[in-house]
Amino acid sequence: MSGIIEIREGSWAELGAQAGEIRRVVFIEEQQVPQEEEWDGRDDACRHFLALRDGTPLGTARLLPDGHIGRVAVLDAARGLGIGAALMRAAIDAAGRRGHRQVELAAQIHALAFYENLGFTAFGETFLDAGIPHRNMRLRLADR
Repeated sequence: MSGIIEIREGSWAELGAQAGEIRRVVFIEEQQVPQEEEWDGRDDACRHFLALRDGTPLGTARLLPDGHIGRVAVLDAARGLGIGAALMRAAIDAAGRRGHRQVELAAQIHALAFYENLGFTAFGETFLDAGIPHRNMRLRLADR
């Protein structure tokens, strides 16, 4: 079944080696996020999502215990294939199963339309995180 996107959900112990490598490439190398900001010590408390295509890890995301989704990253060569949307749907579904009434995230400005297409609404002012402009966004799960 070539080309099928598989999403795995698990702990950092289960998925961290592969998810961490994707985050290192996308955030630390590509976007120049300082290592100490990327590795914030919160991964063990999160649920993680790993996207694979033909068995190759291409993207990741995490769901924090408070219902925030973060660290959404897709390798450059795999962008535009629907991997980010599949990761987001998995994280949103997991948040719903955990009883969250809404999910929030801090979106890089260039990705606002991507999240809006998934039903998120921006709120608050633009702010810098790791030197990159962001806006907070929210999706009320009852509205889905």
